[in-house]
Order: sequence, then C-alpha cells, then structure tokens
Amino acid sequence: MSDRSGIFAGDDPFAIARAWLAEAEAQEVNDANAIALSTVDASGLPNARMVLLKDIEDDGFVFYTNYGSSKAQELDSAGKAAFVMHHKSLRRQIRVRGNVSREEGPQADAYYASRSLKSRLGAWASRQSQPLASRSSLMAKVARVTAEHGTAPTRPPFWGGYRIDPVEIEFWADGAFRLHDRFKWTRDARGQDWKVERLNP
Repeated sequence: MSDRSGIFAGDDPFAIARAWLAEAEAQEVNDANAIALSTVDASGLPNARMVLLKDIEDDGFVFYTNYGSSKAQELDSAGKAAFVMHHKSLRRQIRVRGNVSREEGPQADAYYASRSLKSRLGAWASRQSQPLASRSSLMAKVARVTAEHGTAPTRPPFWGGYRIDPVEIEFWADGAFRLHDRFKWTRDARGQDWKVERLNP
C-alpha cells in the first residue's frame, strides 16, 4: 500500500507493534505495556480490565495471570479475546482480536522466576477474583506461603500465561482535525498471509 509509510511501514505487524511499544516506553510515565483486555462470560456479557503485556512474539501477544481468575475462566471458555494498548503521550493505539491459548511451559516458568520474590509469593497467596474477608487475612496467607515456599518458590500450577494469536490487528495514530490514520491487518488463522487495508477515521 503506497501510503503506508513512516510509523506504519513494514510487512510484519508484530515488528511494528514492538517498535511502537519501544517508543512508548521512552515516553509513558508508567506501564507502557498496559493493555485493556476484553473477554466475555458464559452469558456473553463483556468484561474488561487492565493487564500488563509481557511479550510480543513473532506471531502472538503474551500476558500472565491466575488461572482461577474471572478473566482466565472467560478466556478458557470463549477461547477468544481482544485488547487495546493506548499510548496517550504518542496519541496512538493498537487494537488486537484473536484466539487464545495457554502458555504453561518453560516460558511461563522463566517469566515467573524473573518476578520479584514478593510478587512470586503473592501469586501463591492470592485466590484472584474470589471474595476476600480482609486485607489482614491476605497478609496472613502471604506469611504462611512464605514460610512454606521460602525464597525460591516454584510457579504455582494455577498461574501462567495466555497467548493471543491475532486474526486482526489495527494500528491507529491521531491525525489533525480528527482525520486519524488507521490500518487494519487481518488473516484467517496463524501462519496465513496478512491483508492490510486503510480505514476511514
């Protein structure tokens, strides 16, 4: 496409996404990798929350969570999700829709091991999304799992990653007079060629 140049140039949407994120990391005050993740429950009611994107792979986007959480149950049930990454300082956003699979292997182990000790112990202590009697009861649980697991806890079996294999990626950049630039990349499944089209603002 002749007018897809500058920040939109390239034949690999994942490379473009990594470049945009790298640029945002130098500008955003906090959590440039934050995404608003959208799922649906069994009745089709939408849900959204902020999570931290931890990897942009050559063919997918990866984040981590507790498998007992509401988001995980909705991801497992529907097998599909969407997210938007908004970089306010750059006036850009990346929208992604796709199929979801779990990441429960060495990659998840390595990411878990890279987290701070308190975050690793917190993953053991929290029954994410479940009712909590009090903050003090949570801290007591943290103390118990600290005594049980010590300073080298292994990744909990109920905690790991999710990978979104996109069938649609849209790159959006703010334009003068609200005449924004939008390019949508679509494909039917992983490994297939992308189709790219410019969208109206």
